[in-house]
Amino acid sequence: MSELSITTTQNVVINFKAASVGDRMLAYFIDLIIKIAYGIVVFTVFFYYFGIKDLFKELDQWSIFAIILFFYFPVIIYTITLESIFEGQTFGKKLSKIKVVKLDGYQAGFGDYLMRWFFRIIDISIMNGIIAITTVVTSKNNQRLGDMVAGTAVISLKNDVNISHTILEEIGEAYIPTYPLVIKLSDNDVRIIKETFERAQLKHDFETVEKLVTKIESVTGIKNQTDSKADFVRVILKDYNFYTQNM
Repeated sequence: MSELSITTTQNVVINFKAASVGDRMLAYFIDLIIKIAYGIVVFTVFFYYFGIKDLFKELDQWSIFAIILFFYFPVIIYTITLESIFEGQTFGKKLSKIKVVKLDGYQAGFGDYLMRWFFRIIDISIMNGIIAITTVVTSKNNQRLGDMVAGTAVISLKNDVNISHTILEEIGEAYIPTYPLVIKLSDNDVRIIKETFERAQLKHDFETVEKLVTKIESVTGIKNQTDSKADFVRVILKDYNFYTQNM
């Protein structure tokens, strides 16, 4: 499994493990099974039990095509819908513990998922996925064509980590939060904040900490109420954990 380096907008390099071809294929086949199961249920219930297929004898080809497309449409939009809802994951990706992310370290958006979905026609539908497998194996960041165009990559979430490597912060039961607006941040934002802050602290890079504080204030509308910028970031991290763990 190769390593993928993502450079954030704060010019901090974060290393992830790129999802292997095997993990991506496993996710694909899990999703395929779900789609096939859906097709079987639809055919059995609507076309067989309710007798919709008997109507085909009385309809023209375009009407038949429209009916089939109507029932098949959820399969067509399956990937883009779930990746948009679950922030880069389908059911197959969840079970395979892989996820789509932007190469800048931020969460991919609908436009990115749409681009990846569109290029599935080339990557997967044409030549039965050979193009996708070839580009993933040979590209620098283990990307298929859709990833290259969208500026995304698929990472593995199987890394062994402890609390110091996650967005979690140890807070006591008596902890009282200071900044409710911290919930405007996403998990990915907080991960980047924590990793950037920890790197800056190790290097005594006060300029980066100051820029980080400015960015947090501009995004959330929060104003630093402490005398120390470093303490402000620490409070932000703890507050985020307090609100997300107790919601």
